[in-house]
Amino acid sequence: MKQSVLIKDIPEEDRPRERFLKYGALSLSNEELLSLILHTGTINMSVKELSGSIIKKYGNIRGIKNATVNSLSEIKGVSQTKSISILAALELGKRVYESDILEPNIKILNSLDAYKYFSKYIKSEDRENFLVIFLNNQQRYITHKILFKGTINSSEIHERDIVKQALLEDSNKIIIMHNHPSGTITPSKSDDEVTRRVALASSLLSIELLDHIIVGNCDYYSYVEEGRLVNE
Repeated sequence: MKQSVLIKDIPEEDRPRERFLKYGALSLSNEELLSLILHTGTINMSVKELSGSIIKKYGNIRGIKNATVNSLSEIKGVSQTKSISILAALELGKRVYESDILEPNIKILNSLDAYKYFSKYIKSEDRENFLVIFLNNQQRYITHKILFKGTINSSEIHERDIVKQALLEDSNKIIIMHNHPSGTITPSKSDDEVTRRVALASSLLSIELLDHIIVGNCDYYSYVEEGRLVNE
């Protein structure tokens, strides 16, 4: 039976925390970085082995972005508290990265700008995500939110929620965007209906729908560029 190697049994200078302090985060492996987040292992499993089990479950470190509290908690030795710590660290890193990419008050002038800055949040998802970009009157970025997830159709998108959020954000221009997990960018009849309904509901409160963008594997479809967006 393989014996667990505990952090305390590793020479002090080789321990992840000490190496982090001496050489920085880049000196650590994915397993070691995850070990620092988990902090401890279990009675029968070292924190290093526990980290390895997590990475193995999701195939690689990139796969952990699809983790949930429930799926992490299925791994032997991973408690709900440890699951939350991992997901919180991922979300924090994501927000820090986003803050570097999206400059405050950046202008979104056209469909390509919207695709360039925001498609990365949804293009790799294995189910449809409906994202709304909120802009001010000068088309400067305020914020963005994913408001709906699942198979997008006209019955599942509630335009009142989109308009309500725009009012809360003090936004009078919006862009809606969703992905097609199949990779194709051809709009469906449901996509057309969602576009029509959101445009109508927005115009009633003087909020302008600037575009509806469908994101595929490496391309996009724009209702504006195709001349198919009519604000009523």
